[in-house]
Amino acid sequence: MAHVGSANGDVAEDGEGTKMFKDVPEDDMRHEHAINGKEKGIPPNIELQHARLSGVARPPITSPMSPIEPRVYKRRWFMLAVFCLVSMTNAAQWIQYSIIGNVIRDFYSVGYLAVDWLSMIYMLAYIPLIWPATWLLEQHEGGLKVIGVLGASLNCAGAWLRYAGATPDTFFLAFLGQAVCSVAQVFILGMPAHVAATWFGAKEVSTACALGVFGNQVGVALGFVLPPILVPNDDNKSQNMLNMFLGMACITTVLLVLIFAVYQDKPPVPPSRAKLGAQISRTQRSYTDSIKSLCRNTGFMLLVVTYGINVGSFYAISTLLNQLILTEFADKEVMAGVIGLTIVLTGLVGSAVTGVWLDKTRTYRGTTVVVYILSLLGLIGFTFTLKLGNIWIVFAISAFLGFFMTGYLPLGFEFAAELTHPEPEGTSSGMLNASAQTFGIVFTLSMGKIVTDFGTYGGNLFLCAAMVIGCILTMFIKSNLRRQEAERMHDFQAIPTEIDEKQKEAELSTHV
Repeated sequence: MAHVGSANGDVAEDGEGTKMFKDVPEDDMRHEHAINGKEKGIPPNIELQHARLSGVARPPITSPMSPIEPRVYKRRWFMLAVFCLVSMTNAAQWIQYSIIGNVIRDFYSVGYLAVDWLSMIYMLAYIPLIWPATWLLEQHEGGLKVIGVLGASLNCAGAWLRYAGATPDTFFLAFLGQAVCSVAQVFILGMPAHVAATWFGAKEVSTACALGVFGNQVGVALGFVLPPILVPNDDNKSQNMLNMFLGMACITTVLLVLIFAVYQDKPPVPPSRAKLGAQISRTQRSYTDSIKSLCRNTGFMLLVVTYGINVGSFYAISTLLNQLILTEFADKEVMAGVIGLTIVLTGLVGSAVTGVWLDKTRTYRGTTVVVYILSLLGLIGFTFTLKLGNIWIVFAISAFLGFFMTGYLPLGFEFAAELTHPEPEGTSSGMLNASAQTFGIVFTLSMGKIVTDFGTYGGNLFLCAAMVIGCILTMFIKSNLRRQEAERMHDFQAIPTEIDEKQKEAELSTHV
């Protein structure tokens, strides 16, 4: 690679004649584009924007006569649907054991703590593995397809191991299968924001992210309601468990074939100005640089903590729901599953409402604060209605709790994407989920111990106290919507490049 010196910075030219600028002032960049626009076809406003951002201008990306315009493809809905199905099966496997915890405890002759770890292994595996997973997503060419294949493959393998472990003396196989599924979750859980930003336009991205979270939440809903129905606490539970796990293994196998056959990494043309600008910037930034940038972002780091508290509380309630309900309502395993279903289904509605609301209003901070406060109120209501002895009141307050607490999930992803643009969505959502898993483990272990020693009041009040802290911290997050700003700043219209030859020479002589 030959290097040509200049007064304001270095100009490097590769073997194909593409020039790359480093530390070149905006005026010099503009002159260079004006002169070489015909042969290079670089939309100058985009290049200048990202020269300022990353210190390096990118190679040509279009022609001045036909500048790149954002474009969405019909296939985006199919890509989102496939992702949702894989996410759904993985989430269902997360909670399948815990919601029938009393049945699993007796079937395998283990304690409640061992049953709880069948859920918490999902949280534990995520924390160290999310970092290499997000690196792979952002640095590997075709990262979205690779992540999809890895997630679906591990999800399928774990399902078959769980089927092999569905006998009383093979708890270790059941745990191993759950552990493999938990590794698959690392490649799945943080993907909604990335899939949405990769395939959907600026006016659809929040709704698409909410729909991506739908897949996971529908899976949790099925994981709540089906196991108590399919595996009742009777003498035939051994065969019933085999049938349930065989069905899941077959479904995950079909999805794996589908991922291999038709899933795509990204569309030919980015769907939004912000996405194209982010692609230009990210090619000049390492994964380590992205992590450092995110850690220096005060608003985002506050969101990491508050998101972890909120979602960690949801994980703790989901894991211990069987124990919470059976403590107050004996022999109500099926009702515990239906209450879990109620929490998740109303959360799906909440996710949809917040997604559409954000696409229309862009009020990310205000919406986050309101949803967080209402989640706290729902948790307080759930705490005190458990002791009233009326299961239908518990249903009603669970619906309220689920609408806001579960509906918060896509809101957190999208707020993070706004606060951290142009950093990769997969990295920011991965950090959010790592925080949620960490808080989930701490809250589940602590709440389980408190419930055992002091009852459901003590355990739920512990979560309420944590949510109060989360509410207060959320109010300190500033509304710095970088992605929205990028949408306004990026201009895809190429400037004229017909400049008089003498004027070119004069401009060059003044800047060499």
